[in-house]
This record gives sequence, structure tokens and C-alpha cells, in this order.
Amino acid sequence: MNLKSYVNFVTLLERNPSSREENRAFGLTQVLLKNRPLAQILRWIEVHHEKLKRPLLSETFSSYVYNTTLTLVLLAFVLGFFSGLGLLSYNGAEPVNVIYFMVMVIVLPLGTMLLTGISMLRAKSKESILVHLSPAFWMEKILNLLPSKVQENIRAFKLNSLLSNWLIIKRSQMIALFFSWGLLFALLAMVTTKDIAFAWSTTLQITPETFHEFLQTVAFPWKDLVPSAVPSMALIEQSQYFRLGDTLNKEMITHASQLGEWWKFLAFATLFYAIFLRTLMFTLSSFGLKRALKQSFFTLEGSIQLLREINEPIISTHAMPTHATFVSDDSGYGQNVNTLDASYDSVQGWAITKDDILVLVDLIEVITPKHFKVGGANSLDEDDEVISKSEGEVLLLGKSWEHPANEFLDYVIDLSEKVDKVIVMPIGKSDNPYDIKVEDIDEWVKKIASIHNEKVWLKL
Repeated sequence: MNLKSYVNFVTLLERNPSSREENRAFGLTQVLLKNRPLAQILRWIEVHHEKLKRPLLSETFSSYVYNTTLTLVLLAFVLGFFSGLGLLSYNGAEPVNVIYFMVMVIVLPLGTMLLTGISMLRAKSKESILVHLSPAFWMEKILNLLPSKVQENIRAFKLNSLLSNWLIIKRSQMIALFFSWGLLFALLAMVTTKDIAFAWSTTLQITPETFHEFLQTVAFPWKDLVPSAVPSMALIEQSQYFRLGDTLNKEMITHASQLGEWWKFLAFATLFYAIFLRTLMFTLSSFGLKRALKQSFFTLEGSIQLLREINEPIISTHAMPTHATFVSDDSGYGQNVNTLDASYDSVQGWAITKDDILVLVDLIEVITPKHFKVGGANSLDEDDEVISKSEGEVLLLGKSWEHPANEFLDYVIDLSEKVDKVIVMPIGKSDNPYDIKVEDIDEWVKKIASIHNEKVWLKL
């Protein structure tokens, strides 16, 4: 189950590629999928996939989504990388304020993830403001204004609000994740290539002790595993920076070589808050999108009707004619069956497809483990093979309007030599097998009576 399957399903429902009888035959052949509606739909899509017009809308749409997403995440990574370079720029005159970078890798991710969580709860809403404030939503709108080769049917194709909202949410998490990777790469690149002096400075009245307690709380996830990635009290005191004109604290200059140790804390803060937690949100959004996709299959117009046609028997509104209507006392053939048994060892159809046989068996409420197509386009060898597999009591169906020819009668005789009993049943159309003309029944009675076979019975 993926977005391609959904788009294919939308297209197939619009084309309506199968009849009521074909859908019921499909349901009867997919016994293992019974009571699994989504699996039935996916298998139905697979069966009718070749009926879709080329090029496939699903392929074009998926390519559009993939290329747009790839463009967005690459832009996000580049933006994150250069944002990191800007935050960490060091000219040797002033130290780099770690507060700015902490806001970018701790406060901003936590705030956006909170908004994302609210967006997930309101994803069903058509006018979800938080979803539409997402950078993925607006960046894609901007990209759509640029010249492109995107086909008009792609632009016209609309997902339902639930699915589109979850798609935006997932892509937003992916964009934010790549932005954070850009920040991390910028940090590693700067500390590798430059000797950066980090410090912290704020106009708020925060003492080094208070700031140390705060950082201990922030570093709780990794402080036991990597103690060196947690700033010590001494480092915090040494790196507190007060802007007094253009001069630096002399003590800070004395301990300048130690101020670079801040990078470990910043790296682990980025890894945990901006990357690890965002990865969890991305995973959650992936599950949400999958669930929304599953629900969307069943909310499409026509999907419930399709499942009914697959799973519910076709109910005929015509009454079955009684044999007295057709058979006279002097017909010369008394081996007539008025009521079918509940089950037969096999059901065969003369010039009737296997799918039609399945539907007819379902209609006349007969149980059988075997279904065979005989006659018609079958060769003599194929018919002989069916006879060799036959045993017990066989129900043989024939089209009522096609009166029994010599080939049919020869097959009945050969079959009767192999089995215990053959019940020949002329049937009408697949939507109503009992709708048979009187003159047709008279012809069947005459033909079956002509072979004088005690094993052959006629269902009227």
C-alpha cells in the first residue's frame, strides 16, 4: 500500500473497468483475502492494472512528489548549513555566543515539534491552519510557480484533506530534519577548520550557577554516557561574556584555549534535540500518513460499492420456472431434477468461462471444490483431461440459448462413463440463470432424451 496504489485506485474507479459479475467472480477466486477489505482492494488494483492508460498518472504523480520533496530537502540542508556558518562565524574579536546556536538546535526544534503534534491531532480538518503554516506547504507553492514540465492532470489531481495534510506533515519533518543535519555539518566543519572561542551572554539576570543547572537538565539524555559533552561549572564561569565596548574580559582571554570545549555540548544538543527527536516525529508522521492512506482507500466514492460487489452474492429477482411448464408427459424423458443438491463433486461449464462459472455457482447456491471450463475454445485433449479428473456427481452447465450440438452430447456421454451421475442444467444470463425461454427448454429436453443414458439427468 502506497501513494501509487491510491492514485491507481482513484483512476480505476473513474474508468469502472469491471462489471458486477466480474467483481463477484474476483471475490470468489480470492478466498484467502476474505474479510480483508484493504487486501482485496490492492489485489483488485493489481488485476486491473493493465487497463490503466499510459503514461500512468500514479507514476507521474509519484515522480512529481519525489522530485519536489528532494528539492525541498536539499534546499533545507543548504539553508541549515549556511545558517550554522552564520551563527558560528568568528572573526577573532568577539567569541561565538552559544545561546544563539542553542536556540536554533533546542528551542526551535522543540517548539516546532509541539506545533507538529497539534497539527497531527487536527489533520482531519480541511482548514488546518498549523498544517498550512508548514514550510513544506509554502515552499511547494513557490516551486509550483516556477516553469516546469509538470503535466496539467498532475496539477488538477487533488488528494483528500486528511491525506494531503499528513503528506505535508511528513515532508515538513523531513525538511526540518535535513535543516538540522545542515546545522550539525556546519558546526563540525567550523570546529575542524577554525579555532573558535565560544562564550555565553544574555541581558537576562542569569548567574553561572543557574545556567549550569539549566545545562545539566538539557544534557540529561547524554550526561552519563558522555560526561565531557556537559559544560563544567568552571567552563561556564570562564566563558560568561559581557559586552563592554570593544574589549574582552582579560580572564576570558587567558582561558581562550578552553572555550572551544563548548562544541561537544552543542554537537550532542543538535544530535538529540534537533535530529533524534525529529527522527521520532518523522517516524510518527510516517505511521500517520500510512494510516491516513488506508482510511482514504475506503472514503473514495465507489470503494464501498466495489467491496459489496466483491463480497456479496448477486441476488436474482426472477423466480425459477417449474419443470411442469416445459416438460410434457409424452416427452419420453423422465430423468428430471427439480431441486439441486447442496454440493457436487465438480461443476463444469460448456463454453462458459471459469469466472462466470464461479458467479453462477454462487447464484444457484451450490458448493463444489472443483470448477472446469469445457467445450468452446477447449481442445479435445483439454476436455479429456477434465473428464479424467471428474468423479462422483457432476453438475454440467450450458447456455440455454445455445441448444446442445453433437459435440456437447458426445462430451456428456464420455463424461457419464467416468462419473456416477451427470446433471445437465441449461442456464440463462449470469445475472439471472433462471430466466430461460420455454422453447429453449423444449430443445434441451429433446436433445438430452435422444442419448438415452441412465446416468444423465436434466435440471429444469
